[in-house]
Amino acid sequence: MTDVTGGSAATAGDGGLLADDAVEPVVTASDVVFAGKVWDIKRDTFDYAGASITREYMAHTGAVAILAIDDSDRVLVIKQYRHPIRSRDWELPAGLLDVDGEDKLTAAKRELAEEADLEASTWKQLVAFHTTPGGSDEMVTVFVATGVSATGEAFDRSDEEADIELRWVALDDVVAGVLAGRLTNSILSIAALAAAASR
Repeated sequence: MTDVTGGSAATAGDGGLLADDAVEPVVTASDVVFAGKVWDIKRDTFDYAGASITREYMAHTGAVAILAIDDSDRVLVIKQYRHPIRSRDWELPAGLLDVDGEDKLTAAKRELAEEADLEASTWKQLVAFHTTPGGSDEMVTVFVATGVSATGEAFDRSDEEADIELRWVALDDVVAGVLAGRLTNSILSIAALAAAASR
């Protein structure tokens, strides 16, 4: 089996570690075809494997999410309305990287305070992933937050965040819900499975 550049593809059992390959094709045209309130839709034409290809995708700011764990080893999940799927789904506190000059960890701390009125004394990165690489360049970075405590003041939430529901749940129960198909949020699913695998 060969890849499009003529190299040998890694096969199972060859001892090689799987890793994504960064590729920078020649982009011959790039336009914003829709300028949205939060995200834009771009159309790129690029040369790849001897062909000219045109693709449209969401140009995303990127996001962070927080897997907060309390002293009883429970995970904080929040229920929030998501209009595209017409559902109030269980998910992790999360938010966009939409503040100029703000690094990912600072954004994660801000989002935990804004969505859950919590802060944490210890932070570490758990996992980072592209949510939908066929249609968006969004990258989500998930942090584990421990040593959790209340911020001392309630954040004023509005719109879909106005009726956020918070619950502390055992990690194993979250994993079971993901595997049973009861919990379908991608960030929650990946973070819970990664956390369970790293224990």
